[in-house]
Amino acid sequence: MANSLVNKTITSVRSPNFLKALSSWARNYNSVATVEQPQSDPASSSLAFSIEGEEPKNGDRNGRDDSIYVKARSGNSSREAASSSSVTMPISFMTGSIVGKRFYKKVTTREADDGNGWTVMLDYRTLKMPSKRPLKVPSLPLAKAIAAEWEYQLADGIRPFTMPLMKLTCTALDRVPLTRPKVIENLIDKFNQDLVFCRAPDDNVLTSNVHEKQVEKIDPLLGWVESEFGFKPVVYSCFYGGKQEDGLVKAIENLLKKTDDCELAAIDALASAAHSLVIAIGIFRGKLQIEEAIELIRLEEDLQVDRWGLVEGGHDVDIADLKVQISSAAVFLGLSRRI
Repeated sequence: MANSLVNKTITSVRSPNFLKALSSWARNYNSVATVEQPQSDPASSSLAFSIEGEEPKNGDRNGRDDSIYVKARSGNSSREAASSSSVTMPISFMTGSIVGKRFYKKVTTREADDGNGWTVMLDYRTLKMPSKRPLKVPSLPLAKAIAAEWEYQLADGIRPFTMPLMKLTCTALDRVPLTRPKVIENLIDKFNQDLVFCRAPDDNVLTSNVHEKQVEKIDPLLGWVESEFGFKPVVYSCFYGGKQEDGLVKAIENLLKKTDDCELAAIDALASAAHSLVIAIGIFRGKLQIEEAIELIRLEEDLQVDRWGLVEGGHDVDIADLKVQISSAAVFLGLSRRI
């Protein structure tokens, strides 16, 4: 019976109809980066890196644009065309999916045309953000770090999840200027439920050791907040959070309003990863180093791991992911400041 089933399966696989259906399915679900020469404008030096199988049908072009556009202005000299060309990353760059094969050989940096900032070059092309504006960062160290991320990409695909500095830069330059009030509002809304304000009960045998560790590690940070902003933070032992003094909330809000776009993007990323605006501000003000911040964020969970053991493929992955998020945001914060 087993031989009969195998023979039937092999026969069906060899069927032309089956292969045709399989080919059609593959075109719908596999994104293959291709290079196309535009036919509409022979004089243009444009190239279009598109995703095969994603072309809108029936004239519907309202869908998501996952193409990588490489376009140069038409000119009389090859030098003018080379200096004017650019690479625009698709919106899917911000989501983490692979956006296409590596299409460049050399990555360099150069000063922006207006002398105000630095850009990244992929061969002769100027790198652009998903908004199609040229990527122009405030410092050369940050430009070189982003260039290193692009240089690291393999030939079989560009992987945005290995480029945290590029993603933070696009967020800071593309999104924060348009959503600054909303970013600050969201940070302030979550401030009362900050991780460092939540304290384990000290009258329970299961949590007393956690409480002692929190007092040892977190209280110095809370003391710094009081000396820095003039209000003593309130700690609580409730999952629903407590309420901080209005003066402290206002002081934190004023600090956020004074930041530039890169600083606010970094603080927002740090607060999101740490579940703590206080820890994010501690890094921003130089009170906390990366290792110290990670220790505070994982304090309770590390105590549980010490007691019950580490789950492979769970705790270790969470630790690695947290280190990437905190480190990249902290490095971005430092590199984005003009030197």
